[in-house]
Amino acid sequence: MFSFEPGGHSDDSDGPDGEAPRGERGPALPSTKRERTRALIRDVALRSFRERGYDATTIRRIAEEAGVSVGTTNYHFATKNHLVQELYLDVQESHADAAIGQLEGVRELTERLAIVYRTGLEQLEPYHPHAPEFLAAAVSPRSPINPLSEESAPALAVIRGLFERAVDGAKSPLPDEFKAGLPQVLVLSHLLLALLWVYDSSPGRERTHRILDRALNLLRMTLPLTRIPVVRAPLRELLALAGEVRA
Repeated sequence: MFSFEPGGHSDDSDGPDGEAPRGERGPALPSTKRERTRALIRDVALRSFRERGYDATTIRRIAEEAGVSVGTTNYHFATKNHLVQELYLDVQESHADAAIGQLEGVRELTERLAIVYRTGLEQLEPYHPHAPEFLAAAVSPRSPINPLSEESAPALAVIRGLFERAVDGAKSPLPDEFKAGLPQVLVLSHLLLALLWVYDSSPGRERTHRILDRALNLLRMTLPLTRIPVVRAPLRELLALAGEVRA
């Protein structure tokens, strides 16, 4: 699947034929040497991203700490940005795990959304000291780790699925057109909230949480308007605009 770095070698005995597609999560207990090596490299990289940040985490450093060659590391993950995508997936799947349990028994829509947003911020918090480095690397539209890039689609799909679950499980009656389009608006607002979080230097990111609370209160007041025919047109246009941003 991935080419070797010149001079590198693979210490995996299973060969490339059984390589799992990038973005799929491996089993909890890898059964082959190649799977164990891949999981080890991934774990070392994710720990390094969390402790050292984006800039100081290099393929060579990952290889050294994993006890494998640079070529083996490149075989499993062609570039550092492939490992960043693994980080995205890890954070978002941990986010989903944390949120789903808390959603049980909660029926009011804005309360369900608050759970999704707040658990998302909790999962991001360990990375805050190095968040500007990731932002700088991801800000270009051509960056493969841009959150809206094609490469980031699997991680973004986890978040969209989580917001869809929050909306679908709510008791609040929404017209079908808004129920279908709302998750996309929520995904984009989640990304904007994360951007604000990066720049937030207040203790415990208090400013970000305060803005989130005010936005949720505003949403709580706005939702009943979806049942008023004269207001539906501008709200429908807002959903359409959100769809254009993703496209």
